[in-house]
Amino acid sequence: MKHGPIALIDPGMPVVAIAPDYSLYDKIVNNIKEVKARDGIVIAIATEGNQELPSQVDEVLYMPRCPEILTPLLAAVPVQLLAYHIAVRRGCDVDQPRNLAKSVTVE
Repeated sequence: MKHGPIALIDPGMPVVAIAPDYSLYDKIVNNIKEVKARDGIVIAIATEGNQELPSQVDEVLYMPRCPEILTPLLAAVPVQLLAYHIAVRRGCDVDQPRNLAKSVTVE
Protein backbone atom coordinates (compact mmCIF):
# COMPACT_ATOMS: atom_id res chain seq x y z
CA MET A 1 0.00 0.00 0.00
CA LYS A 2 2.89 2.39 0.53
CA HIS A 3 3.94 4.92 -2.08
CA GLY A 4 1.98 4.59 -5.36
CA PRO A 5 -1.08 2.48 -4.51
CA ILE A 6 -2.08 4.58 -1.49
CA ALA A 7 -2.14 7.69 -3.70
CA LEU A 8 -4.83 6.14 -5.94
CA ILE A 9 -7.38 5.74 -3.14
CA ASP A 10 -10.48 7.90 -3.43
CA PRO A 11 -14.23 7.46 -2.88
CA GLY A 12 -14.73 6.25 -6.45
CA MET A 13 -12.14 3.46 -6.55
CA PRO A 14 -12.92 0.27 -4.60
CA VAL A 15 -10.13 -1.72 -2.99
CA VAL A 16 -10.41 -5.51 -2.73
CA ALA A 17 -8.74 -6.75 0.45
CA ILE A 18 -8.08 -10.47 0.79
CA ALA A 19 -8.22 -10.86 4.56
CA PRO A 20 -8.24 -14.48 5.75
CA ASP A 21 -7.83 -15.13 9.49
CA TYR A 22 -4.19 -16.24 9.26
CA SER A 23 -0.66 -14.99 9.91
CA LEU A 24 -0.86 -11.61 8.12
CA TYR A 25 -4.41 -10.75 9.17
CA ASP A 26 -3.41 -7.86 11.48
CA LYS A 27 -1.35 -6.22 8.72
CA ILE A 28 -4.22 -6.52 6.27
CA VAL A 29 -6.61 -4.94 8.79
CA ASN A 30 -4.15 -2.03 9.21
CA ASN A 31 -4.12 -1.55 5.43
CA ILE A 32 -7.93 -1.59 5.42
CA LYS A 33 -7.92 1.15 8.08
CA GLU A 34 -5.56 3.24 5.93
CA VAL A 35 -7.92 2.91 2.96
CA LYS A 36 -10.98 3.83 5.05
CA ALA A 37 -9.11 6.83 6.55
CA ARG A 38 -8.81 8.12 2.97
CA ASP A 39 -12.55 7.57 2.30
CA GLY A 40 -11.88 4.52 0.14
CA ILE A 41 -14.39 1.76 -0.55
CA VAL A 42 -13.28 -1.65 0.76
CA ILE A 43 -14.58 -5.01 -0.42
CA ALA A 44 -13.09 -7.68 1.85
CA ILE A 45 -12.73 -11.38 1.23
CA ALA A 46 -12.73 -12.85 4.71
CA THR A 47 -12.81 -16.23 6.37
CA GLU A 48 -16.29 -17.51 7.12
CA GLY A 49 -17.30 -16.57 10.65
CA ASN A 50 -15.19 -13.41 10.85
CA GLN A 51 -17.15 -11.01 13.07
CA GLU A 52 -14.65 -8.13 13.07
CA LEU A 53 -14.41 -7.07 9.42
CA PRO A 54 -18.06 -6.35 8.54
CA SER A 55 -18.02 -3.23 10.74
CA GLN A 56 -14.78 -1.97 9.13
CA VAL A 57 -15.47 -2.48 5.42
CA ASP A 58 -18.21 -1.70 2.91
CA GLU A 59 -18.85 -5.24 1.67
CA VAL A 60 -17.67 -8.70 2.73
CA LEU A 61 -17.43 -11.86 0.66
CA TYR A 62 -16.80 -14.98 2.71
CA MET A 63 -14.67 -18.00 1.91
CA PRO A 64 -14.57 -21.23 3.90
CA ARG A 65 -11.83 -21.83 6.45
CA CYS A 66 -9.04 -24.02 5.08
CA PRO A 67 -5.38 -24.75 5.81
CA GLU A 68 -3.39 -21.52 5.42
CA ILE A 69 -1.29 -22.92 2.58
CA LEU A 70 -4.44 -23.44 0.47
CA THR A 71 -5.84 -19.95 1.10
CA PRO A 72 -4.53 -18.38 -2.16
CA LEU A 73 -6.27 -21.06 -4.20
CA LEU A 74 -9.53 -20.64 -2.36
CA ALA A 75 -9.38 -16.83 -2.35
CA ALA A 76 -8.89 -16.76 -6.12
CA VAL A 77 -12.44 -18.02 -6.71
CA PRO A 78 -14.36 -15.03 -5.27
CA VAL A 79 -11.87 -12.61 -6.89
CA GLN A 80 -12.44 -14.20 -10.30
CA LEU A 81 -16.21 -14.18 -9.82
CA LEU A 82 -16.12 -10.54 -8.73
CA ALA A 83 -14.07 -9.61 -11.83
CA TYR A 84 -16.43 -11.57 -14.06
CA HIS A 85 -19.59 -9.97 -12.71
CA ILE A 86 -18.11 -6.46 -12.82
CA ALA A 87 -17.09 -7.00 -16.44
CA VAL A 88 -20.54 -8.28 -17.37
CA ARG A 89 -22.25 -5.32 -15.66
CA ARG A 90 -19.94 -2.94 -17.53
CA GLY A 91 -20.97 -4.57 -20.80
CA CYS A 92 -17.55 -6.08 -21.53
CA ASP A 93 -17.31 -9.20 -23.65
CA VAL A 94 -15.78 -11.60 -21.16
CA ASP A 95 -15.20 -14.23 -23.86
CA GLN A 96 -13.32 -11.88 -26.21
CA PRO A 97 -11.31 -9.38 -24.11
CA ARG A 98 -9.77 -6.60 -26.19
CA ASN A 99 -6.03 -6.54 -26.79
CA LEU A 100 -5.73 -10.26 -26.15
CA ALA A 101 -3.72 -12.07 -28.78
CA LYS A 102 -3.68 -15.83 -28.89
CA SER A 103 -0.82 -17.70 -30.43
CA VAL A 104 -0.87 -21.28 -31.59
CA THR A 105 2.26 -23.20 -32.34
CA VAL A 106 1.91 -25.93 -34.93
CA GLU A 107 4.72 -28.38 -35.45
